[in-house]
Amino acid sequence: MAKPVELDEAWLDRIADQVNGLEYGSVLITVHDGRIVQIDRTERKRFDPTLSRQQTITPAASQS
Repeated sequence: MAKPVELDEAWLDRIADQVNGLEYGSVLITVHDGRIVQIDRTERKRFDPTLSRQQTITPAASQS
């Protein structure tokens, strides 16, 4: 039977630190024997393709 996860204030603060400021991404919490042993944060950066096209077109148009 699975053990209940032990969460104290320190772990809650660590998890909150990883989630705060994360716009796109994920936070993975690894648990072994009912205890948190690792927190992984993966952050993604999203770019607007419309803005990228406009920025590459604009300099070429100004050279004409």
